[in-house]
Amino acid sequence: MTDTPARLLNLLSLLQTPREWPGSELAERLEVSPRTIRRDIDRLRDLGYPVEATKGAVGGYRLVAGAAMPPLLLDDEEAVAIAVGLRAGAGHAIEGIEEASVRALAKLEQVLPSRLRHRVITLQAATIPLTRGDGARIDPHTLTAIAGAATGQERLRFGYRAGDGTETKRQVEPYRLVSTGRRWYLVAYDIAREDWRTFRVDRVSEPFATGSRFVPRELPTGSATELLGHTMSRQPAHNIDVTFEAPAAFVSARLPDTLGAPETTGEGTCRLRARSTDSLEWVALRLALVDCEFMVHGPPPLVQYVTDLGARLVRATPVR
Repeated sequence: MTDTPARLLNLLSLLQTPREWPGSELAERLEVSPRTIRRDIDRLRDLGYPVEATKGAVGGYRLVAGAAMPPLLLDDEEAVAIAVGLRAGAGHAIEGIEEASVRALAKLEQVLPSRLRHRVITLQAATIPLTRGDGARIDPHTLTAIAGAATGQERLRFGYRAGDGTETKRQVEPYRLVSTGRRWYLVAYDIAREDWRTFRVDRVSEPFATGSRFVPRELPTGSATELLGHTMSRQPAHNIDVTFEAPAAFVSARLPDTLGAPETTGEGTCRLRARSTDSLEWVALRLALVDCEFMVHGPPPLVQYVTDLGARLVRATPVR
């Protein structure tokens, strides 16, 4: 094999298998001399691949963990498997790795051949993910389109549906995707409104990068997370007050972190007092999922909703 770049790629592909390769075997596989193998190993090291050589009568080479993550070579099956896994998890925010997951998915889908991209979409369409259901499902294409525009500093167009159902067309300079653990938000500069805005990604439709580049503006706050927190703090909040006929540890393990932790009020009872900007419908469902007896003391709209929900569930039960 006389093509040096192709030979290096083949050599790297062999070394990425979890085993040690004798130099003679590598030379035989690639149809070159052991001296050429040694030179190619040095080239890979210069490129940042940590190739370790072992001494001995035969001698061998293997990839080891280095100080930085070098580029990886993936075969078709490996690329499809990784893309399917990332797409399956991208629709639901995963605390701690959410933004990195979307960035990785955007990079991978950008270089996937069309035949593999079709396989990924087909596999995901035929798979039903098992999720907690705390947040709205999001099309992974929406996330990757936004992430790609933010990374490439391209203006983004999309349709947006507000909380009251109003639909508008937006053109923005995307800054960051932020996850709250239950929902994705886009922090961006809205060109028409000449101000910073936050958008719930599950309300975004048909996003596409316009190709028009922009220089990122300075945020009015220290970070995108702070800007989102400031925006959410201005939303109407409800003072939740609920007692549970169960120990505080039992209830806390079944409530989302956004509602906080209940306080013990007696043997086998506890009380939750929290301030929440979530919808009362969602709060009511989360309370019911705790799976124990509970009493809602406030706010009045939540009391009314739980009452109506209970009556609706009773009516849905077949009469025996």
